[in-house]
Amino acid sequence: MFGRLLLLFIFVPVIELYLLGLLIGRINLMPTIGLIVLTGFFGAALARWQGLSTMRKIQEEMRQGRAPAQELVEGVMILIGGIALMTPGILTDLFGFAMLLPGIRTSIARKLKESLVQSVTTGTSDRSKGSGNQDDDVIDI
Repeated sequence: MFGRLLLLFIFVPVIELYLLGLLIGRINLMPTIGLIVLTGFFGAALARWQGLSTMRKIQEEMRQGRAPAQELVEGVMILIGGIALMTPGILTDLFGFAMLLPGIRTSIARKLKESLVQSVTTGTSDRSKGSGNQDDDVIDI
């Protein structure tokens, strides 16, 4: 878990700064700033549109008496994608757009849902597969 956080908060911003520096070298500062602002606005609009669409799907599933599991996972992915698009950077923009494109998002959401269902039904998770070193704060009697 620490390695993932290190990657997220240290290496991704460094790579983003490097890529932005390359972009500034290619198209200059003002067009780069304009591109950052444009992707932020476009990302917010796209996230809103996709979010409302997913909300309608959730309501329809509930009206028909089905659990909207797939739609809820996609809704969280849309939220994460929207946040990523409003974060300045090239990698975060690519990730954000990927989360907002229905085909990619649906495929990833389906795999996430299947993984979650499997971990719940078998009682395993990434943490229980680890080193086997558990902190037992609860004593069963």
